Amino acid sequence: MQPDRGESTMAESTATEESGIRFTIEEVAGAVGDFGTIFPILLGVAIVCPDVNVSHFFLFIAAWYIIAGLYYRLPIPIEPMKAIGAIVIAGGLSGGEIVASGIVVGALFLLLGLFGGMTWLADRIPKSVIRGVQGALALLLLRTSLDYILADALFAALSIGIILAFFFASQRTRIPDVSALIVILIGLGVGIVTQGMPPFRLISLPPLIIPLPSDFVAGTWELAIPQIPLTLTNAILATSLLTYDLFPKKGVDPDRLSRTIGVMNLISTPLGGFPMCHGAGGLAAMYRFGARTGGANIIAGVFILIFAVAFAPPEVLTLIPLGVFGALLVFVAIELGKHSIKTGSYAVTGVIAVLTLLIGLTFAFIIGMIMAYVLQRWQQQPGG
Repeated sequence: MQPDRGESTMAESTATEESGIRFTIEEVAGAVGDFGTIFPILLGVAIVCPDVNVSHFFLFIAAWYIIAGLYYRLPIPIEPMKAIGAIVIAGGLSGGEIVASGIVVGALFLLLGLFGGMTWLADRIPKSVIRGVQGALALLLLRTSLDYILADALFAALSIGIILAFFFASQRTRIPDVSALIVILIGLGVGIVTQGMPPFRLISLPPLIIPLPSDFVAGTWELAIPQIPLTLTNAILATSLLTYDLFPKKGVDPDRLSRTIGVMNLISTPLGGFPMCHGAGGLAAMYRFGARTGGANIIAGVFILIFAVAFAPPEVLTLIPLGVFGALLVFVAIELGKHSIKTGSYAVTGVIAVLTLLIGLTFAFIIGMIMAYVLQRWQQQPGG
């Protein structure tokens, strides 16, 4: 007896879902759920750092989105590393230093993932220090965004209005928050009307970049050290926990996430990619708007690949009004700031955030670690 069409369709649907790859309108909506983090950071870095190629940034983010979708068969996001991005945007470090930092964090997290070291390291970094790093990054981005906003107040106000409209709409409906895409496209449109269409160019082949010893020193001290605790907690441990919450039968082990972060950075950053990680916030955003399988990752990768082609001519960056970048960075900063207040010690978190503006994030992180352990020891004393 042959199954009827309804039974056949249901069986096909179940098989597709179990395979972890599905292409539906919900997956499309979920695919763009994390774009508000990706575009502001990559474009902001490209503006302040002229010796990088933003089309290569997009190319490798797109490639790893697709690979992660096929590998995990879940909507596991690929994001630029926020600490590295924020520090580069605020301080304008070189492309060689960015590459060096990606190699350092890639090697570290690959080794941790291979030898099961995630839990050991996580137990030794107080949560208040992590929250302090998040708060510090928020302040750095706000300071940088203010310069862009003051330079182009009209477009900043328009962009902020659009972002707020989508934010409130997405909270009350299932409309995905694609505000980052909208404001970038509006900015590009205005730039093309006022400055003309940029010349068409194919993406150049990514060159092999070998950092200098001095790049490794600066990249490790200025970028990798502040990034490591953020990646450890948010990109790996929190993301792993959320996969078990959302997909109990298909949750991802933290060491597995650590290995993929290591591999993609060791492969991509020497070829001009930006340092990348996963992210619990990105996973939550993709899931909220409908992503349930790796199909959302593949769709996101195709969308970002289109941007890689569009941004191949470097002149494209000059088309987008500075106010657009200012508005986008404000909301990335707010997102980081929201997490920073979930701390067990406002003293430690606040000291790290404020000291970052005065002496830099790496020194602030070290002082915060010392302060957190001193306070912990003091509280353990009788009467403490």
